Formats: sequence, structure tokens, C-alpha cells
Amino acid sequence: MKHYRITSHALYDLKYHVCWITKYRYPILRHQIAIDTREIIRNIATSLDARIITGAVGKDHVHLFLSVPPKVFVSKLMQKLKGTTSYKLQQKYPQLKKRYWGQYMWARGYFAVSSGHVTDQMWMEYIDNQENTDDPNKFTNLKITD
Repeated sequence: MKHYRITSHALYDLKYHVCWITKYRYPILRHQIAIDTREIIRNIATSLDARIITGAVGKDHVHLFLSVPPKVFVSKLMQKLKGTTSYKLQQKYPQLKKRYWGQYMWARGYFAVSSGHVTDQMWMEYIDNQENTDDPNKFTNLKITD
């Protein structure tokens, strides 16, 4: 229980690994631009009450492993991270604005995966073993297949 986070109405442990790349995989995230990228990301995470557990800024991509409150959708998190970093970095570095013609500096899309200690199978077994297993309203017909 020590790793759970608490809001006024929830007890949670939602962690995600997210990754996104620069447009055309240009290796622009170097030196001061990489440092500024990290700082902008830290500020965005703080504003969303997300905690960065670890992360890395490569020359053409960013990896983050973070804990996010349930009120923050992954899609909105990524929209904020990519949009804000693109805007602020292009404002500060004219060479980026010139390279991307004032457009987005990140490629379309992103990678996101949740993290946890319990497998899908363990959750299904836990739910199947709850009381009232003969209840006709139980969701037994919903099976996850690979």
C-alpha cells in the first residue's frame, strides 16, 4: 500500500511508459535543447500532478515512466507534453522553427503501455472467485482472447 497515491475520491497506482519521436527522426534533442526539453516536461508533469519515476531524452526521442492520477487521460497527457514542448522549444530556438516551418516538431502518434504487478489472468481469476458466482448477472461471457 505504500506505493498507492491518494486523491479525495480515489486510491490508485497508475503507471505508464510513454515514448515519442521527433518528426523525421531528426536528432535535434542535444545539448541545451535536451536540457530545456527535460525542464518543460518536468513542469508539465507537475502541473498535471503526474510524477516522473524515470525518463530519458535521446537525440531523437523521449521515454518517460510516470505515475498519473486517474483524472488525467493518457491521450491528454501526451497532447500536453508534445504540444507544449514543441511550442516552447520552437519559440526559444529559431533553428527548430526554421527546420519545422513553425509546425510540430514531434512525429504523429506515440507509444504508451500501462505497468502493473498483476496480470490480466490474475484479475479474471480474482473476479471469478468472488461471492455470488452463480449470479446470472455476472459477466462470465466476456473473455479476453489474445
